Amino acid sequence: MSRYLSPMIEIDHAGFASHARIITSPNQDDRPEHAAIDMIVIHNISLPPQQYGGEGITQLFTNRLNADEHPYYAEIAQLKVSSHFLIRRTGELLQYVSCAQRAWHAGASQWQGRERCNDFSVGIELEGCDIEAFEDAQYVTLQALVTALQQRYPIQHIVGHADIAPGRKTDPGPFFDWQRLSTNA
Repeated sequence: MSRYLSPMIEIDHAGFASHARIITSPNQDDRPEHAAIDMIVIHNISLPPQQYGGEGITQLFTNRLNADEHPYYAEIAQLKVSSHFLIRRTGELLQYVSCAQRAWHAGASQWQGRERCNDFSVGIELEGCDIEAFEDAQYVTLQALVTALQQRYPIQHIVGHADIAPGRKTDPGPFFDWQRLSTNA
């Protein structure tokens, strides 16, 4: 059992989570009119790859990633991407985009015949990678966040990035414990 206790999270009418550190990403736009937010997409990310705690993720999501800082950054610095949320290994919750807006996390994607999953989903990044387990604190915050999203929006599906972009994406990866999330959901 985790010693990390996440506060009860609420999503306000503007789409912001209580207890989240807000860092605004320019990589967002309006959702299509009448788009119901009914899906959560879980991702993993670490920048540099398999390194945690740095500012690389925030720099990527805010278009400030220095291509010269790491060889991998040269490959991705030009990308215009974002996610609604990031959950650090410590359980800290960051929010880059209001849930009312469309974050650019899913890319080319489809779920059950519906394309452009960014239109109707909320993206949650977990600081991590495909070859390592996630931390207890992350699951605690993730569960609190998922519960808050379910209370605010008509969430019908919780999927991984790999589920909506098979063959192109692998996250959240084999070490993500879906049972742990669904048991508590």
